[in-house]
Amino acid sequence: MAFTPTAVERLTPGEARRIALAAQGFADRRPGLVGLKHARRIFDRVGLIQIDSVNVLVRSHYLPIFSRLGQYEHGLLDRHAYQGLRRGLFEYWGHEASYMPLAVQPMMRWRMARAARGQGIYKGLASFGREKRGYIDEVIAEIRDRGPLGASELSMAGKASGGWWGWSEGKLALEWLFWAGRVTTATRRNFERVYDLTERVLPPAISALPTPDEADAQRDLMRIAACSMGVATESDLRDYFRLDLLDARHRLQELVEAGEVLPVTVAGWKQPAYLHAEARLPGRGRAQALLSPFDSLVWERDRTERLFDFRYRLEIYTPAEKRLHGYYVLPFLLGDRLVARVDLKADRAAGLLRVHAAHAEAGRKPDAIAGPLAEELWRMAGWLGLGGVAVGAGGDLSAALTAAVSAPPCAPAGSAA
Repeated sequence: MAFTPTAVERLTPGEARRIALAAQGFADRRPGLVGLKHARRIFDRVGLIQIDSVNVLVRSHYLPIFSRLGQYEHGLLDRHAYQGLRRGLFEYWGHEASYMPLAVQPMMRWRMARAARGQGIYKGLASFGREKRGYIDEVIAEIRDRGPLGASELSMAGKASGGWWGWSEGKLALEWLFWAGRVTTATRRNFERVYDLTERVLPPAISALPTPDEADAQRDLMRIAACSMGVATESDLRDYFRLDLLDARHRLQELVEAGEVLPVTVAGWKQPAYLHAEARLPGRGRAQALLSPFDSLVWERDRTERLFDFRYRLEIYTPAEKRLHGYYVLPFLLGDRLVARVDLKADRAAGLLRVHAAHAEAGRKPDAIAGPLAEELWRMAGWLGLGGVAVGAGGDLSAALTAAVSAPPCAPAGSAA
């Protein structure tokens, strides 16, 4: 029987998982050769990709495309984000610092306007904006005159502050201007933002788009979130673009009244859920992927626990002796469940993808996980230009995984998920 969301009142946990996975692009076959059109489709699916600087494996924002599509050229995402007037993305605060399609930029202007007024912005940065307005104007004048600049290139970079990660006054000024939408990222050099005037970075067709009022823009963002999650609670939907509680609640009710999202009950969920009116329910989960800690499928940890019965915390800032699973741990998705956790490091000097520890979830048989996980590890090693996979002794999955990794890769890099 065909799945008809409008006829659904109650979902099982398995149905909710498969709907969420399909909405996030994990029910699609991986293409043999990944190109720009495929990356665009991922952004159509997920709405935005969170940017993160940790580089122990690869910077996190490169992973969501790999997880869904397999091997692709890293420069593809960079070009999509920064290739002059042909760019397709922009950077701003969506779910933390994020890449978003250019079409979303007008939907963020209300947030920029609030930031310019000192609202919806970190308190320290808001205070800096109020107290240093003359200095900020000098910084933007220098960018206007000199062109794109990194914080260290400002002639008036200023002294380092005591807080804010030791940022200089110039960096604080640039970040305030970034929040307010007056400058944006023209490119990055060694991951450092290079700032330019927003009107010089965005294609003219995007700058010329009308600015929607706050309610319309927030409704559009909630609409993207609902489509990208498939089924979600109010708090899940609000968190996707970090909307304020009352704003999100009003916009959600409007989407319900319009029939775009449908109230449903998910067995075992304490909160009411909302199903996107065009959500898909695959027959069974077929996914096989290593996930970034900041992937939109798992970035909201309460939702991850509800969907997958998988309690997930990143332990980077936990002292080594107190870590349960490792430093940089990626969940492993197999079928429609998160079945393992893998602590990974790209050892570029040795040319190895190192698995410091591998833990199977309770009730999961290591022998059933090891083969598919080894396949993904070899796929990742090839993508990162590493010549081998080395499995350490940590975790109850390590012995089975060591044996599986020692066999030649059993599938080409572009095989189906």
